[in-house]
Amino acid sequence: MAVYTHLSAEKLGELIHAYDVGDLISAKGIAEGVSNSNWLIETTRDRYILTMYETRLDLKDLPYFLGLLDHLAAKGSPVPRTIHDREGAAYRMLDGKAVALIEFMSGVSIGTPEPQQARAVGAALAGLHKDSADFEPSRDNTMGLSAWRELLEDCGRQGLASIDPTLPDLVSEKLSFLDDNWPRQLPQSVIHADLFPDNVLMRGNEVSGLIDFYFACNDTTVYDLAVTHAAWCFDDDDQFQPDIAAALLEGYSSQRPLSAAEYDALPVLGQGAAMRFLSTRAYDWLNTPADAMVTRKDPMAFARRLNFYAETGSAAFPGCKVQS
Repeated sequence: MAVYTHLSAEKLGELIHAYDVGDLISAKGIAEGVSNSNWLIETTRDRYILTMYETRLDLKDLPYFLGLLDHLAAKGSPVPRTIHDREGAAYRMLDGKAVALIEFMSGVSIGTPEPQQARAVGAALAGLHKDSADFEPSRDNTMGLSAWRELLEDCGRQGLASIDPTLPDLVSEKLSFLDDNWPRQLPQSVIHADLFPDNVLMRGNEVSGLIDFYFACNDTTVYDLAVTHAAWCFDDDDQFQPDIAAALLEGYSSQRPLSAAEYDALPVLGQGAAMRFLSTRAYDWLNTPADAMVTRKDPMAFARRLNFYAETGSAAFPGCKVQS
């Protein structure tokens, strides 16, 4: 989440009036994340999240994202439903950009998770994969291997070297490795593809909300677990937290045990997850406007995780229940 586009109070008020949600009281920009403009909206009736879709989103994908939220919410997954406007539309156009109003979910994002919390997140992720099994629309993963390569090529060797001198060679070596070793015959499903701690809301040790589904797609199911592992299982100094990893995997596999082939693929998928976020962070590091109300994120955090997965292998994934 972020704020790239600034809307006047008049425009916000007119927009909120298009929904049967009461009158606008306040709108506060949300600075976290890098992809869309977001506001916390308070009306005379409730609180909501307003999203304006900026970069990396094709308008034709919005029905998939918003329909998935409604489908999962109806199944009982802890996700926010879409608020439809007075005419029944799931999104509207404003100044040439799509905007959507989303249910506000209470809870807090955890900066330093405890094992019980990681276990709950793993179980919730498996629940999402199961609850979406009968969601009929499909969307390709537009942030897969080819997209990582394109973003990193756009950064250029000189740009990558300006971030860190070791980065160009690491990127070149690991992209070739992933091209040659990416597992392509594993089970597929809807995946969240971006389940970082700031996209999970918790009350104590329980997951109260899974949010920000704007990278969701149909892809290798266990890749989603690898993404979540890369996002949750390292501390602020990029030190691996084996107790968090074990709890995350225990929680996930308690609801959806992995096949032996899925488990064996995790070290490569972990490297892929690290490369995915290295690529977008590097691109954003070099291209985010100076006046954007957004916090840039260090690409080297995921360069270090990429090396960790390459060096550690299956030992990075303890506590996982595997089907016999």
